[in-house]
Amino acid sequence: MRRINRINRSSKKSDNNPYEQMPTISLFEAAIETLENCADLKSYSLINKHLHFLYFEHLIDEESLEREILSPLEFLPIEEVHPYLQNAQFEKIDNSEDLVEKIMEGFVAVFYQQTEAWVINMYGPEVRSIRPSETETTIVGNHDAFIESLYINLSLIRRRLKSPKLKVRKFMVGEISRSEVVLMYIDGLVDEDLLQNLIEKIKEVEIDIVIDSPMFVQLIDDHPYSFFPQFLTTERPDIVISNLSQGKIAGMVENSPVSFISPTNFFDFFHSPDDLSQRWLVGSATRLMRLLAFLITLTFTAFYVAVTTFHYEMIPQSLLISLAESRNRVPFSPLIEALMMEVTIELLREAGARLPTKIGQTIGIVGGIVIGQAAVQAGLVSNTLIIAVAISAIASFVMPSYMLSAALRVARFGLIVLAGILGNFGLVIGVTLLLIHLSTLSNISTPYFNPLVPLHPKDLASAMLRLPYWKYSERTTQALSRNKRNNKTSGRRYV
Repeated sequence: MRRINRINRSSKKSDNNPYEQMPTISLFEAAIETLENCADLKSYSLINKHLHFLYFEHLIDEESLEREILSPLEFLPIEEVHPYLQNAQFEKIDNSEDLVEKIMEGFVAVFYQQTEAWVINMYGPEVRSIRPSETETTIVGNHDAFIESLYINLSLIRRRLKSPKLKVRKFMVGEISRSEVVLMYIDGLVDEDLLQNLIEKIKEVEIDIVIDSPMFVQLIDDHPYSFFPQFLTTERPDIVISNLSQGKIAGMVENSPVSFISPTNFFDFFHSPDDLSQRWLVGSATRLMRLLAFLITLTFTAFYVAVTTFHYEMIPQSLLISLAESRNRVPFSPLIEALMMEVTIELLREAGARLPTKIGQTIGIVGGIVIGQAAVQAGLVSNTLIIAVAISAIASFVMPSYMLSAALRVARFGLIVLAGILGNFGLVIGVTLLLIHLSTLSNISTPYFNPLVPLHPKDLASAMLRLPYWKYSERTTQALSRNKRNNKTSGRRYV
């Protein structure tokens, strides 16, 4: 293959723009030069029609290309080829930079006499079928989830929101990956200032590669050093629809099955689609149970360490005797003992998540039972601590959001250390610092701990409870929606 500098030695190619071409080179040669050493680039020619085709075979639907383009062109008289390429389905390209970008996006480039170029969209790579989410399972309700195809994901949204007010904005992020990022919102509900704030954050991102949504949101959040998730991420279209109807903004990244939602508050991570399918009393009880599980997984092991280290007087006498007997053979302090078991639980959790499903379940169940029983018999830990750690671990699985569950596991270690050093006073200090931290966080300039800080009693009731549908008469204050009215159904007919 000829090099560009051999074609025209009097001109120099710019180092800053790899697409800059010499005036003596045809578009076909320029595209071949830019895409050299791409083994998956396919070139096809119809010599008798002066036509050449360039495309990546794994990005297009070759059957459609043969049926819709190649077969009709083969039977056209040569004088009708050029007028045929001027049909609306073809887009003419005049520079090599745009041409190469189209080829990389799954278009087929058609060259006439190697000097004129058109592109046609034949994008059709293999994608996995739509299946239920493995991380956000529900018992009742929708079971479809996003996949790695951006446009299929958009179709899942459009089929549920058949309104022209649903707007989609597209951005290109990543100097190398050139990933598409889309923002979705409902015109008339979204706050324009919040939308522009998020758009500016996206435009400020300068990075080589964007892999998926959970990575991307870390580039645009307000507090990158916090271990709490600031954007709600989900694989479920129904959750996206529910939040869009509140005036919020949803986003997606190309090749990612996860959508991100903003603005988000802390209590959004406790909501599940199952809540909306259940009767409101059952849904409210379930949400309260999750909040209780949050307190248990955060403080239960730390409270055990504080009591057994400094505050034996808080333990009932009957329980104190059995606790003393269980700790009689343990050579470690409650702090070291608790940290050992918490680290062991985390190792088992990670091993179960990384191994194949059937093996992972076996490791989690058998490993936990065997290690726990062996540790008690060897006198390394007390059986009371095993119960405390197990309850904390089970409570962490109640969280609908894996991101929040992971953050709580990190916070739990900090509280255990403070409780082991300062007792209940250290536990109170740790919880207070955690509340202060949550109160200072924000998501695209909206309070993260809303509706608790600042206090909005009506929103707080809907955040902690699943109220009857007719009670959701107004949208929450988090999204700053211009249209506050949400539901005109009267509750009088339920009286």
